[in-house]
Amino acid sequence: MDRSAQREHIHAVMRLAGDGLPVVDAPDPLIAESWTRCVHQHGLDPTRMQPAVILPHARVREHRERLDDFLGIARHGLEALYRQVAGMGYCVLLTDARGVTVDFIGDLQLDTALRRAGLYLGSDWSEHHAGTCGVGTAIATGQALTVHQGDHFDATHIPLTCTAAPVFDALGRLTAILDISALSSPQAKRSQHLALQLVKVYATRIEQAHFLRCYRRDWVLKLHTSPEFVEISPDFLVALDAGGRIVGHNRAAQCLLEAEHGGTVLGLPFEQCFDARFDDLGRHVRAAPGSGRAVTLRRSGRVLFLHAVPPPAPAMSAPSVRAADATLPAPLKALSGGDPALDRVIERAARLVDTPVSVLLSGETGSGKEFFAKALHAASRRRDKPFVAVNCAAIPEPLIESELFGHLPGSFSGAAPRGKRGLIQEADGGTLFLDEIGDMPLALQARLLRVLAERELLPVGATRAQPVDLRVVAATHADLAQLVRAGRFRADLYYRLAGAQLVLPPLRERADLGWLVERMLAGHAPPPRLSPEAAAMLRRHPWPGNLRELRNAIDYAAAMAGPGGTIGLAELPDSLLAAAPDAPPGPTPPPEAQLLLQYLRAAGWNVTQVAHQLGISRMTVYRRMRRWGIGHERGGSAD
Repeated sequence: MDRSAQREHIHAVMRLAGDGLPVVDAPDPLIAESWTRCVHQHGLDPTRMQPAVILPHARVREHRERLDDFLGIARHGLEALYRQVAGMGYCVLLTDARGVTVDFIGDLQLDTALRRAGLYLGSDWSEHHAGTCGVGTAIATGQALTVHQGDHFDATHIPLTCTAAPVFDALGRLTAILDISALSSPQAKRSQHLALQLVKVYATRIEQAHFLRCYRRDWVLKLHTSPEFVEISPDFLVALDAGGRIVGHNRAAQCLLEAEHGGTVLGLPFEQCFDARFDDLGRHVRAAPGSGRAVTLRRSGRVLFLHAVPPPAPAMSAPSVRAADATLPAPLKALSGGDPALDRVIERAARLVDTPVSVLLSGETGSGKEFFAKALHAASRRRDKPFVAVNCAAIPEPLIESELFGHLPGSFSGAAPRGKRGLIQEADGGTLFLDEIGDMPLALQARLLRVLAERELLPVGATRAQPVDLRVVAATHADLAQLVRAGRFRADLYYRLAGAQLVLPPLRERADLGWLVERMLAGHAPPPRLSPEAAAMLRRHPWPGNLRELRNAIDYAAAMAGPGGTIGLAELPDSLLAAAPDAPPGPTPPPEAQLLLQYLRAAGWNVTQVAHQLGISRMTVYRRMRRWGIGHERGGSAD
């Protein structure tokens, strides 16, 4: 590598990013902003050229495991893309959302050179470590881009050209980065224009394949601005549950619909977003020419063309349950009323219940992390042993060491005269749940790491370690990876705890709110009824406090309504009414009512057949029909 070119590059980066002064051949604004971020946010020094970091195999495996079945789908896209670019000297990388390469295809004859350059499995291309680069800057901006030669922040990388595109999951969240890179290329950045288009195309294909896999049991809406391309190459993908509510969307559909509605659309009825009826989707299943496929967005009136893919028909002899329910442990199955995102988390958790893999639960405050941990314990072989929950944020720092590890008599001032068993020892044989683990003091993190690694603990004042056998489940609402980068959490403890990382969806993104409300109401004897207006208010509320806030709201409303009473708007907490928009849309039937109506119509209003499909009695079907006013459209009751 030309050292004079490196010196010139370092000087340019320092002048532009460090001093804010103009430079000759200044990079485009996206690159310039990244250089500035590298200096002022990430604290990187352009004079220090960093060699590529390749993570050890065990760490790479941890990053791969977090992506689960996504990697199997993405691999087909990588292979297809590599066939397009291999002859031009490119390799293909797939990284996770943290910038770690979890899959890679390259020329074996260039293996040593690619590894030295960091174009290899396990390489860390996060912007806070590697500086401006294709992967890291795509993560930081959420945009597809080319970082070409001198665009790189670190002078080590200026021979490279890297083109990357983000890959989003079925809820529109960043999941991975698809990248093609070459050790050398023509000088002009415009030479990579075709590479950028190819990467964007294959990133979209991977997204769509993963989306269709995730929602293969739901309604999938394919939308495009042109009727000729709507089936084969849709721009927008939306998934609906059996009640017609939005449970998933690709990134393009998310941006389109959230711009229309000014916020998340997950959980909204189909009719609230499109000027069409959910019950009429059947006419969009079969190909229809031209305007026969047209639908309009309800708010803007924009015209799109729609092709609908229905869910597979349920077997007539089987009750209507989730396909995976037969293999799910009952404690885990009871956590969801059919939310697709939570169901996928539960299915992964079911494979982990009796493994030694530590589990890290992430999610917003109140999203049910302790309930989930208890369900994991109850589903495991340790179910008859203790489940010990420790809130690391609630124990005063001076006491947390003795509370966790216990102490011998007289080991410190104020120690119990007979000593004390710590909470870790109390969990021996069972499960230790460490809630808000991000708040554990750094000094104790080293001691906890020894417990996890050696399976033994040393009480305060003791000289001999004691063996412990326990399963550790940790939980946090914070970004532990960010705490690691900030030096506030030990990296070795993080990777020990995050053997499997499960992310619980917030309540506002769950599609089973009606089921949760009904379940909470059933806890009151006799249960109160929910008016349509109150039900609509509950559906519109964003639930920043998640399940904890919902529980408080239902308990308050039930107390205001009285035993067996009716919960109207007046019975709801003032905080819900104050947070409601000034002009709420009219009430819509709950998802359960829409689902029951679909079953009745499909069965020709044969109540006996529907009861058999749902696994409930005929009288229960009749009661639910009366509760939701179903049957009136037929002018009488069903058979």
